[in-house]
Amino acid sequence: MFEKTLLVTGGAGFIGANFIDYFTKAHPEYRLVNLDLLTYAARREVFERQGKMANVETVHGDIRDTALLHEVLRKFNVAGVLHFAAESHVDNSIPDPLRFIETNVVGTATLLNECLLYWRENGTLETSRFHHVSTDEVYGSLGPEGFFTEETPYAPSSPYSSSKASSDLLVKAYARTYGMNVTISNCSNNYGPWQHDEKLIPTVIRKCLAHEAIPVYGTGKNVRDWLWVGDHCRAIDLIFHEGRSGERYNVGGHNEKTNLEIVGAICALLDELRPWAGHRYDELVTFVEDRPGHDFRYAIAPDKIQRELGWRPLTPFAEGLRQTVLWYLKTA
Repeated sequence: MFEKTLLVTGGAGFIGANFIDYFTKAHPEYRLVNLDLLTYAARREVFERQGKMANVETVHGDIRDTALLHEVLRKFNVAGVLHFAAESHVDNSIPDPLRFIETNVVGTATLLNECLLYWRENGTLETSRFHHVSTDEVYGSLGPEGFFTEETPYAPSSPYSSSKASSDLLVKAYARTYGMNVTISNCSNNYGPWQHDEKLIPTVIRKCLAHEAIPVYGTGKNVRDWLWVGDHCRAIDLIFHEGRSGERYNVGGHNEKTNLEIVGAICALLDELRPWAGHRYDELVTFVEDRPGHDFRYAIAPDKIQRELGWRPLTPFAEGLRQTVLWYLKTA
């Protein structure tokens, strides 16, 4: 018999899938219900595998479906939510912004409201936690120096980051207006197994293996802070269980790299692990026109989560990147 049941949204996506793998081992006393729409970015094989796990139930559905949420929350007596489900690819948000607003804004609002109604109904509004997984992109762009903190004003640049900023504000509003027990985490760029092919690191690996041009936006000097997905999962676990209600926690990896550095590091690893006769993989680097509104630099100061919850990233970037490349080579 499980102590509690938690609803995980988007658990067949990149971070959600890694989180369920981590959390089911770390907390076998919980049952998880994974609600996933199984869009193009989800891993159906992961969803099917989760359905065979002893402490996971899988539900194929949409977080905008009020009737489905009403049923799932009551059927499983859901005592907490970990909300990963989102449209997350900036490039896709530029030609199709309304899809991002529907999923990230309307979907989050629908989920919040159904949780509010259910937890009010059974008298657990103050004890049932809603954790919202967000991004550092809500803060906009940094110059060459400085870091995002939890006090940095929101200044999103793309339809994607604007939709995530909106969802963050909705979560805060439900805490202030209705007394919901919420936490928010804003993370830097994640990397690791199961990431969708459209993202930077899988794209570079895929292009290298196919001996195709590796597209690099602009000069390749845009900077991102990279976070191993397993370290992020530990942070979410800590925030969910020990974070202060109503608070936001920034989660960063202390791994600032330019896009060109990331590409070079992957090419060097593949030169070692999958040599290309007579060539080096960095010969494939091709600079392309920069995307509209491309933020120059993201960098997170995770001081608050370190100070309050004792979390720190444990996986050195070189080790995590090697594990990632090896995983994609194995599954290619």
